[in-house]
This record gives sequence, C-alpha cells and structure tokens, in this order.
Amino acid sequence: MAADAAIFVSKRLQRAAFAILCLIAAQFVLASCEPEPAAMAARAAVSW
Repeated sequence: MAADAAIFVSKRLQRAAFAILCLIAAQFVLASCEPEPAAMAARAAVSW
C-alpha cells in the first residue's frame, strides 16, 4: 500500500514538475523573442 501511495505521489509530482518546466521554457522563449527596436519618434523642433 505504501508503494502504491508513493507511485501516486510520484505521478502527481511528475505532472507538476513538467508543468513548471513548461512554464519556465515558455518564459525563456518569450524573453528571447525581442521585438524590433521601435523607431525613434520624430521630434519636430518648434521655435517661435
């Protein structure tokens, strides 16, 4: 019975660990996809 409980917990932890690893991988992928640098806004000098 203890072995069954250990296997059940192990399976639950495997799913949780896999989910966490997937989230970490997704963060790395999103962080590596840097958007193109935005063009500097044209600033017109206003002189009166």
